[in-house]
Amino acid sequence: MQLIDGKKIAQDIRHEIAGQVKEIQAAGGKVPHLVAVLVGNDGASETYVSHKVKACEEVGFKSSLYRYPDTISETALLRAVEDINHDPDVDGLIVQLPLPKHISPDKVTEKILPEKDVDGFHPVNLGRMVKGWPCYLPATPNGIVELIKRCGIPTAGKNCVVLGRSQIVGLPMTILMGRASEPGNCTVTMCHSRTQDIPSVTRQADILIAAIGKPGFVRGDMVKEGAVVIDVGTTRVTDPARKSGFSLKGDVLFEEVAPRCSHITPVPGGVGPMTIASLLQNTLLASRKAIYG
Repeated sequence: MQLIDGKKIAQDIRHEIAGQVKEIQAAGGKVPHLVAVLVGNDGASETYVSHKVKACEEVGFKSSLYRYPDTISETALLRAVEDINHDPDVDGLIVQLPLPKHISPDKVTEKILPEKDVDGFHPVNLGRMVKGWPCYLPATPNGIVELIKRCGIPTAGKNCVVLGRSQIVGLPMTILMGRASEPGNCTVTMCHSRTQDIPSVTRQADILIAAIGKPGFVRGDMVKEGAVVIDVGTTRVTDPARKSGFSLKGDVLFEEVAPRCSHITPVPGGVGPMTIASLLQNTLLASRKAIYG
């Protein structure tokens, strides 16, 4: 069993990006600028955004954080996004999810200009992904593909099972793994809450990607011997032994599943760091006008 060190691979990508930023600066170019919008004070969102800001600093990006109270109206937030859209210094814009219940995440996502949508959630970017056209790929699925690529894991002709059908991970993951490229060229099956007898499906997977949001859902008897297992789950579970009061648990019961795998990602330290690395890659592309000109 080989542990896929997402933290190490993400650090390698950051070093590569930092080198490119230095080249931009040496040539007198504009430093990439990422803006993050945070609504309310959700603890997990605060943590995620702080990690993104820190990553920007590490690679030499300019970053800005716009904070709004959870009482902000949907109209006011959409207006704020519009203002950021029109700032020529801003290359990438992300709005941290989840949002308060009175604000539609779809409306906010659609308001972001496709050329600044470095999260890759805008319908234009999603549509271009389906067509196989250049676009900003959703950060987590793209990070997973990069993990698979950098670990040299073959995918062509393999059976890939994706647990979960969210627009953020599950759905784009099925598209990326099934596309005519490498990594890709898989036969892909998506499992979700209406799938009958999920274990019988997951046992056929050469590559299993768990993004269902249920800690420990994937047990040892659900995994094929020698499978590649990618755990996207990051659920906060109460843990009195930790100073923070919680620990992160994946969708995979690691101690049961790991002995059966050829490769597996840990939680934390697997997919999470790659999500931020992919966000940085998209922002660099945006600053170079590499997708939309």
